[in-house]
Amino acid sequence: WRGLGFVAAGLVQSLSIAAPWNGQPLWWLQLVPMVFLVWQLQGIRFGAAPRPTRHAFGFGWLFATAWLSGTFWWLFISLHTYGGLGAPLAVIAVLALLSGAISAYEALLFAMLGKLVAESGAAQQIAAALMGAFGLKNIQWTMMATGFIIGIPLFYNVGFLLMIPLIFSVVYQYRLPAVYVGLPMLASLSVLHGFLPPHPSPTALVALFHADMGLTFVYGLFIALPAIVIAGPLYARTLRGIVSRPLPGFAVEPRPEGTLPGSLNSFLSSLLPVLVLAVALGLKAILPAGSPLTPIIALLTEPGVVMLLALGVATFSLGLGQGQSRSAVMETYAGAIRDVAPILLIIGGAGALKEVLVASGASLQIAAGLQDTGLPPLVLGWLIAGLIRVCVG
Repeated sequence: WRGLGFVAAGLVQSLSIAAPWNGQPLWWLQLVPMVFLVWQLQGIRFGAAPRPTRHAFGFGWLFATAWLSGTFWWLFISLHTYGGLGAPLAVIAVLALLSGAISAYEALLFAMLGKLVAESGAAQQIAAALMGAFGLKNIQWTMMATGFIIGIPLFYNVGFLLMIPLIFSVVYQYRLPAVYVGLPMLASLSVLHGFLPPHPSPTALVALFHADMGLTFVYGLFIALPAIVIAGPLYARTLRGIVSRPLPGFAVEPRPEGTLPGSLNSFLSSLLPVLVLAVALGLKAILPAGSPLTPIIALLTEPGVVMLLALGVATFSLGLGQGQSRSAVMETYAGAIRDVAPILLIIGGAGALKEVLVASGASLQIAAGLQDTGLPPLVLGWLIAGLIRVCVG
């Protein structure tokens, strides 16, 4: 019942910001849920029967989720009543924004897995195995090959979050420049995301031009390989002198070798999302249409499901199974959320702006205005993409 009280308080808080009957904020109504929130949280932590901090976190999460959900109706009012957008389009725009908010949870799961991989010593173990197999002088080519393998089944942002712990483990453990080490792997992820199916852009072009998926993959591979080599190891050698100071959250002190998880455990726990996706996509390709396994495979190819599965396995294999306490594992996950929250805020704002431009028709007006520039479409698209990259970093 206390949880329902926090949900109700969150909904009241959303009403106080913009009342449904007149759209105006009600300051006095806003005081009610805030007083309730402080009173309840104080009772949980310092009352006659204090409870652990996780109870306060859980109830606070219920309040915030109800508050966020209750404010989505105001987005519809803003787009429909004040923005002049048709009701169906306004609903679609709000749903798109909601899906963007939900997708942030996937990024949080990847960040949590990456943090656990780093702090458990799995990334250090993987880095040591790669160094032992290929040597320090071949580290760029090793990172490029790793990014290539990871980049075929995983989207760029997913692979980026998954591989960040490995990159910084190599950087800190072997005192190498971050850009010099990381760029070859990120070049593989980026090029494959743009050139090879099943990534979104090449897949969309296959459908648009009624092309053959297999030939598109082969041609993309021929173009991708030299592009990766040039943009990765070769170009990174010119950037070795760049001084990069990563966020402190990425810095992990090397652990004694005897406390590291095993090599097989480290590789399997870290790369479980890749393995699950690869197996699922392989089965999807060979199974006949209408197979009873198709819905299960479709479920396993959802990023959120894959990450929940991988995070659950890693919690035991790299956390509890390595002697860490539950509170220590939870603190690792909390630190991961603190590290990526500002990034998610920026990405979420960009996604919201993009949906507003699409739903309002502004994107069509911009496209119509660019038709008179006289530039070839490929050049124009490249310039716009480059400008966006510079703006968002």
